[in-house]
Amino acid sequence: MKGPRELAENVWYEVRTEINVGEPLFRLAWAVTLFYRVLIETKAKYGFEMRGLALDGTRLAFFIKPANGLELPKIMQWLKQTFSLRFNVRTGRKAHLWGERYWSEILAGEPPPEAEEVDWEAVVAEAKTPIPEVKAYALSWDSLRTGVWEAKTSFSPKNQPFPTSPPG
Repeated sequence: MKGPRELAENVWYEVRTEINVGEPLFRLAWAVTLFYRVLIETKAKYGFEMRGLALDGTRLAFFIKPANGLELPKIMQWLKQTFSLRFNVRTGRKAHLWGERYWSEILAGEPPPEAEEVDWEAVVAEAKTPIPEVKAYALSWDSLRTGVWEAKTSFSPKNQPFPTSPPG
């Protein structure tokens, strides 16, 4: 069992977490758009500075300096829960989306210079992109390779598990 999370005021944290369902969700344009919408709401709700935002398939990483450093757990809980709920409603799933606890570490100073400040104007512009209203997505092995899911309007069973191994 992991110990209590180290928290402090007026510090930068490095944060990493991972989606635990095997699909490279952050390679899907609509999932990234959905995540950006939730991220904008999270920033409005809690207030923070963010640098080095990286979405890579199943991984999320960034540097964050909360307005109130002791609220990092609340920020992460709200961000992950809200994204999960909205993703599951859109896809008709009722399953956990994220892996275990997020990893965080207090930085000794500022984030590394290559961790650029998040361009919130670009995030807001991306968040305005329309998201398809299809309620479920069929995942094929070609889509895993290409990172593109095909919307299947005839695909209706709710809670349909995504394949965990190749067919055959």
